[in-house]
Amino acid sequence: MKLDVIKLDGGKAGSIDLDEALFGLEPRADILHRVVRWQRSNAQAGTHKVKTRSEVKYSTKKIYRQKGTGGARHGARSAPIFRGGGVYKGPVVRSHGHDLTKKFRALGLRHALSAKLKAGELVVIENADTEGKTAALAKQVKDLGWKRALIIDGAAVNEGFAQAARNIEGLDVLPTMGANVYDILKRDTLVITKAGVEALEARLK
Repeated sequence: MKLDVIKLDGGKAGSIDLDEALFGLEPRADILHRVVRWQRSNAQAGTHKVKTRSEVKYSTKKIYRQKGTGGARHGARSAPIFRGGGVYKGPVVRSHGHDLTKKFRALGLRHALSAKLKAGELVVIENADTEGKTAALAKQVKDLGWKRALIIDGAAVNEGFAQAARNIEGLDVLPTMGANVYDILKRDTLVITKAGVEALEARLK
């Protein structure tokens, strides 16, 4: 399928053939959901922690005798029943991540690209080159109507472009290897350079 290519100034720069295997799929929400859930689970820190009764700083002396008090039996103030004691079955440091096969992750990325094209939210630009001036790039982005956009470049992002885009709100720039389902779906507009399209096709075929 063909898609028009534009320049950053809004001018036309011909057209490009997009691979049907990457951009022509019927998007499936269940596949996208599984990949996004995998990404967010791996990103979760899992560093929450409470102290158990063996970790709280308390005397281990028996608080009162075993029999004859009329009260329940207790061994130490560190028991979870007492204020300041350890927590019973509280959260511990752990990983929230789970496995997902490489083939399924690649499939999810193909469905994300197809979803953006089907929704009319995919733009292909000739290149992502600029002089490194934030004000000039911000004006171009505003004229193009990109409010929340993700720009995917080739193997490496142009340094001047990355510097200019750094302080523009709602604009993210990634190299091809950084392209992922969550960031693609999070933004309203997906912008890919011609070099980025070629690199994605090479990566996902």
